[in-house]
Amino acid sequence: MRLNRRVFLKLAGGGWAAAATGCIAANEQGASGAGRPNIVLCMADDQGWGDMAYNGHPALKTPNFDAMAREALRFDRFYAAAPVCTPTRGSVMTGRHPNRFGCFKWGHSLRPQEITIAETLRDAGYVTGHFGKWHLGSVCKGSPVNPGASGFDEWFSAPNFFDNDPIMSREGTAVQTQGESSMVTVDAALEFIRRHGGGDKPFLAVVWFGSPHNPHQAAAEDRAAYAGQPEAVRDFYGEITGMDRAFGKLRRELAALGMRENTVLWYCSDNGGLPQLGVTGGRGYKGQVYEGGLRVPAIIEWPGHVHSGVTDVPCNTSDIYPTLAEIAGIRKAPTHPLDGVSLVPLFQGSKQHRPPMGFWDHPTPGVQTPSKQWMASLLAAQQAGKDVDDPSRLRLDAGEITRVYPDHEFPGHAAWLDWPWKLHRIEKAGRVQWELYNLEQDAQEAGDLAAVENRRVAAMQAELHAWLKSVVKSLNGEDYR
Repeated sequence: MRLNRRVFLKLAGGGWAAAATGCIAANEQGASGAGRPNIVLCMADDQGWGDMAYNGHPALKTPNFDAMAREALRFDRFYAAAPVCTPTRGSVMTGRHPNRFGCFKWGHSLRPQEITIAETLRDAGYVTGHFGKWHLGSVCKGSPVNPGASGFDEWFSAPNFFDNDPIMSREGTAVQTQGESSMVTVDAALEFIRRHGGGDKPFLAVVWFGSPHNPHQAAAEDRAAYAGQPEAVRDFYGEITGMDRAFGKLRRELAALGMRENTVLWYCSDNGGLPQLGVTGGRGYKGQVYEGGLRVPAIIEWPGHVHSGVTDVPCNTSDIYPTLAEIAGIRKAPTHPLDGVSLVPLFQGSKQHRPPMGFWDHPTPGVQTPSKQWMASLLAAQQAGKDVDDPSRLRLDAGEITRVYPDHEFPGHAAWLDWPWKLHRIEKAGRVQWELYNLEQDAQEAGDLAAVENRRVAAMQAELHAWLKSVVKSLNGEDYR
């Protein structure tokens, strides 16, 4: 399969998107539907960059991730678009920074107006499935932001993280399952893959684990692997090993089914590691715009198309959408500004310099989504003959834009990463503080260089300001007009 070079246009707002017709795509077989690869996207919940044996963790056992890291392309500088789970998942779905559609923190939803990668690939002839944590709206029937309304033909999903023996939603019907949570997720995905893997259509399977989010409840066999470790970490480590075990089963089954050569398998996490438990590979933890809250483990495998090794080129979860669009041969230009870029040249061995990427942790609070309680309530309601137990959980108002945000105020913590420089803009109570770090020399962001790099700070401030204005423009709904 030959993938032509695509060109990027810099948008007025400072973001990047693929240029007009033919630029995202280039698979010459894509239009006919022949030769396009299957795609499996896997994501952990709260696994930090250093929470992998292959990244040097002294205690964790992750043999399956380690094997893939040796044999595939490992990202050393892969970033979640946001420092918490829901917004990052929105970036994967849309290729856009989540603040563009009001997905500020955990528990917020997609907007129905957004075009997801599942919709894009389904329109191009893929069969699509979602398995595991959703957390981008609802998992009830009749919602405009459940997985089905967001482009998935089949779904076996939970509204948030979930532990062992979870109650899941199969296209809106609550199902009680038995087993370790990551294995339950993978088994559901494999059932989908086996049914569709030999068909006329390629498939997209999105496999989003509920681990290692707290409260940590490892299976006995996974917890036993850490008998010599402090009590406080055994279940945390065990959940990661359980996820590794399930991921290994998925990867082995793809090979056994003869699909490995024609499947893109991409793994990452949704934000940085947990305080007191995770190893982040930088300053800070989950919830922070410093490296520890954003830098995550990531690996991609597509034999014969993605070279093996380690890349230190900065990449972002927003890059997943345009990359897959190019791989799938989708020639239609995006209708909304994208923040992600295609990584296909990087996969082919080019030393790609990614355009700058922006981050913005808005101070809007999260929305509680207690998956275990909600799914138990839904199951009880359906056993009593109802489809939905609480209509408010349908998020029927998800597409309404009722607030206009000023385009000259950017509260919270934003950052602009133009490798190796990272500029922080921290606004509290109307006061703005600036920090600048050289990540190549200072991964811990300990030595603020803003006072001695005046010219660089001024240039990056202008770029960040333009990007923030463009995000607010999207947030206010102007992309949908």
